[in-house]
Amino acid sequence: MTFHSDFTHHAPRFMKTEVILTSNIVGLGGESDQVKVAAGYARNYLFPHRLAVPVTQTNKRQLEALRQRRAEREAHEFNTMSELSKGLAKLVCVLKVKAGEDGKMFGAVTSGMIADELKHQFDVTLEKRKIHLDHPIKMLGEYEVELHLHAEVKGTLKLRVESTTPSIVPVGEAALAEAKTEAPRTEKRGRRPEKIEAAPATEKPKVAAKAEKAPKTDRKPKAAKAD
Repeated sequence: MTFHSDFTHHAPRFMKTEVILTSNIVGLGGESDQVKVAAGYARNYLFPHRLAVPVTQTNKRQLEALRQRRAEREAHEFNTMSELSKGLAKLVCVLKVKAGEDGKMFGAVTSGMIADELKHQFDVTLEKRKIHLDHPIKMLGEYEVELHLHAEVKGTLKLRVESTTPSIVPVGEAALAEAKTEAPRTEKRGRRPEKIEAAPATEKPKVAAKAEKAPKTDRKPKAAKAD
């Protein structure tokens, strides 16, 4: 496609001009859209980068080709994001952060951090603006993060936030582990009194033996009188 430009280079920079976009520009529009932009923006950026052309009769004849290209691009994006949504739903992204003993983090998990981990762990490139967090994540644990992948495609990602210090565990798990370790100790303490009570029982036979030997000392004087 060949586009023609009859834009006046001496137009004041504060005035608006209407252009036809030849590429998708986030926040502005897609191919074939006619939008009004600042004259300086069109002259210094859009036109030199071939992202837009002035609205002229000649350029309007090329709109059908632009619309076809746009439809193909949007169909491709929809299919790609749909497949990505299915793939991400099967993953568990693990994010390690610094946290205190109570499980509270030093800071918060951001969309940018999640995007970096997706790239690092799974080689998945995802813009952070597509990762939606309702509330800042400031505690260790597991979360389901909502993804806005496309205007018509949404998805979820399982996120597990762990501490860089392995000894730190959630409060609930720590209490359960402590209860398990305390159970054997209470049984041992209950057995100690049995050993203490058994000691006097072993001494009783010794006392009885001494009592039986005592009468032998009385028989010797009787034998002396018989002589």
